[in-house]
Amino acid sequence: MTVAHYVLPPGPAAPTNADRRVTAWVEEIAALTQPDAVVWCTGSDEEYESLLDLLVKQGTLLRLNAQLRPRSYLARSDPSDVARVEARTFICSEAEADAGPTNQWQEPVAMLRELRSLFSGTMHGRTMYVVPFSMGPVGSPLARLGVQVTDSPYVVASMRTMTRMGSESLAQITPDTAWVPCVHSVGAPLGPGDEDVPWPCNDTKYICHFPESREIWSYGSAYGGNAILAKKSFALRIASVIAREEGWLAEHMLLLKVTTPENRVFHVAAAFPSACGKTNFAMLAPTLPGWKAETIGDDIAWIAPGPDGRLRAINPEAGFFGVAPGTGPLTNRTAIDTVRTDTVFTNVALTDDGDVWWEGLTDLPPAHLVDWKGADWTPDAGTPAAHPNSRFTARADSCPTIADTWDDPEGVVLDVILFGGRRATNVPLVAQARDWEHGVFMGATVSSERTAAAEGTVGELRRDPFAMLPFCGYHMADYWRHWIEVGDAVREAGAQPPAVFQVNWFRKDADGRFIWPGFGDNVRVLAWILGRLDGSAAAADTPLGLLPVAGSMNLDGLNLTDSQWQELFHIDPASQLAEAADAAAYFDRFDGRVPAALREQLSALTTSLERLAAHRSAAAAHQR
Repeated sequence: MTVAHYVLPPGPAAPTNADRRVTAWVEEIAALTQPDAVVWCTGSDEEYESLLDLLVKQGTLLRLNAQLRPRSYLARSDPSDVARVEARTFICSEAEADAGPTNQWQEPVAMLRELRSLFSGTMHGRTMYVVPFSMGPVGSPLARLGVQVTDSPYVVASMRTMTRMGSESLAQITPDTAWVPCVHSVGAPLGPGDEDVPWPCNDTKYICHFPESREIWSYGSAYGGNAILAKKSFALRIASVIAREEGWLAEHMLLLKVTTPENRVFHVAAAFPSACGKTNFAMLAPTLPGWKAETIGDDIAWIAPGPDGRLRAINPEAGFFGVAPGTGPLTNRTAIDTVRTDTVFTNVALTDDGDVWWEGLTDLPPAHLVDWKGADWTPDAGTPAAHPNSRFTARADSCPTIADTWDDPEGVVLDVILFGGRRATNVPLVAQARDWEHGVFMGATVSSERTAAAEGTVGELRRDPFAMLPFCGYHMADYWRHWIEVGDAVREAGAQPPAVFQVNWFRKDADGRFIWPGFGDNVRVLAWILGRLDGSAAAADTPLGLLPVAGSMNLDGLNLTDSQWQELFHIDPASQLAEAADAAAYFDRFDGRVPAALREQLSALTTSLERLAAHRSAAAAHQR
């Protein structure tokens, strides 16, 4: 086995500034996996170009037309490796009870034994890349460090886009620095004839997290959410455990900077399940004159108390791993401009002139495409040209609306937190929580229609508290308790926690049509929300929270009737009581660990809904 910095083929030994704990761990994993070479990644432009050249040579990447899509590439994954594999994702805490009922648990000693057996010799014939990375700006007090080893150059290239990867991050790891070791393999050792496989993977897949030892092991998949371990695995599952112990929050949230016509600046965090409009909202193009929205992050936020007690947030990532289908000039012009150059697309369709296409990019599809599986496609094929979970990977600083504070090492002061999902009924367009505890209740009881970003039946309704169901690294009820405790700590420091709201862009009418126009017009909801902060926007107290009163939201220019407005906020006590009963049953799953404050919120909701039902029944009887 030879050892190198980044040059291909391999050259000299590991960096001299590497902490001995890191080099010893790399040597241990190399001895287990038996790679032909070990490459220490520096994060340089030359290294990145070499990786891209290698991926093209291997057939993993296809260069796109340089005139139409400069410095951009298309990857096609194995059809069995197209999304997060929640059924094979495990929390390996020492005590099963600490994983909770929403996570799959495996006993850590037995799981490590199984993993070591699978990883034994798995990199034979391949190169093992060592990828040091920082989540968050290098040197930020809010940043955390990790090192991933992988035998997938596709993953290395993705890590270069999605994290602050390379020598600068490695230099941050000193003998006293905590760091997260991440082990990944595609799980397909090379044999005769395997050199031509463009997307190696394995039918056996594991994505395993060890909260106590802060380790991540991933085997068998090269898909982003399973293999780019800095992302969901570190930035959410392991980071949520670290955050609980250190008094901060690691969240599946976008971050947005909003400037009003009066030049007042606010920062908004929003938790939506994958493929529910997060990237569109993070790249909001306001339709109201004088309003400006700038992107800080589209997927993950780390939120911690600042020196004055107020919560501050950073985007720990350095890039976007966005869902392509549904993204177009009318829905998200900013995203389209972001991916015009220097982008890796995965599982989208290829046009005859060497560009990319996916459903929603244009009103009409081209007459001929090569689909995501590499087969000829025409509009009458009866199958999507792009996979529903096809992706684009692009640098954050390529975004034309990126805020100048997006990588501020101190983070930005957080004013508002939104919870949302995809709901055709019951959930109003917007509702304000009465206080922090009510806001935590809103987040804990979120439900959403399942999307193509995860396994399962698309459209199926599932509870997704805080949009963290697949990502919380410990017992979900303890996670809710931690949220309550963070709010308490903010108030004890003499500050106020952010105001909390629930939103739903996806409510439909009786004919199944969306009522609210969404996209850029969501700024109208934001304007009402920010008006609530200074008391300029009126609201009515209801069982579901504080809802806008008629005339309190700017609807100028919208073709929205009075009946449609009323339908956006209509409360049906019977269906809401059914949801409350379902929430009670959901709470019962959590081993008696649901915080008392959330049980009290549920009881208050049920009582107020019963009163509303009785009042309406009495009013109807009086009219008769």
